[in-house]
Amino acid sequence: MILALVLFAVWSGWRVFVVDSMVRASFSLLASFVAVGGAGVLMSASYIGVATVFMMAVEMMVMAIFMVAFMMNPAGLNPMSMVHQNRLSMAAGALAFLGLSAAVLTADLPDRPVPPETRVVFDLGLELLGPSMLIFETAGVTLLATMVGAVVLSSQQGRFGSADEGSRPPGLTENGEPAGRVPDESGGHHMHHGGHGDHGGDVDGASDHGQGHDHGGHHHGHAAKGDPS
Repeated sequence: MILALVLFAVWSGWRVFVVDSMVRASFSLLASFVAVGGAGVLMSASYIGVATVFMMAVEMMVMAIFMVAFMMNPAGLNPMSMVHQNRLSMAAGALAFLGLSAAVLTADLPDRPVPPETRVVFDLGLELLGPSMLIFETAGVTLLATMVGAVVLSSQQGRFGSADEGSRPPGLTENGEPAGRVPDESGGHHMHHGGHGDHGGDVDGASDHGQGHDHGGHHHGHAAKGDPS
């Protein structure tokens, strides 16, 4: 089970650099941290595993909200690469992996099992709720304020009207048509019916700029029969 969680953590971490969406990358990284936390719990590091899960869950949610609020391509509408400086990144990753693996395999790790009657988690809880309580409470309030602020900033309706007024979604290709919903402009409704006016009647019926193409066609029909009106 531990091996399966470790492999899943590596796979989901690799997915961070493959997906186009920044939000999907955030949740892929969250899945990787959850798998690492689960492996820690199975290896009897209960507090470390659980703390990794709840701390990384909050952090990744905050990052995902900020991605939606400020990134130009949060949903992966147009292709983008998450990988930059490939050779340098691969070399740094390989060196870090080899160095950490060598340290784990060659280090003389202490072998002092903790007695079963030792209240490790209890003592840790006293430490967190004692001298370190102010630090953790301050961090919690800061994270909460960050999430609320990011949600407010990413809201579509702002204090001075719609936040997407005049915006243009990015295209799927360079200089291509916008992908997704384009905000309606002031003349969009009339222009739409103007197109129907061109198809519905003759030139006389379409000259009303689409505001009455049905009546224009009807009037043209009477004119053809000799009706002076």
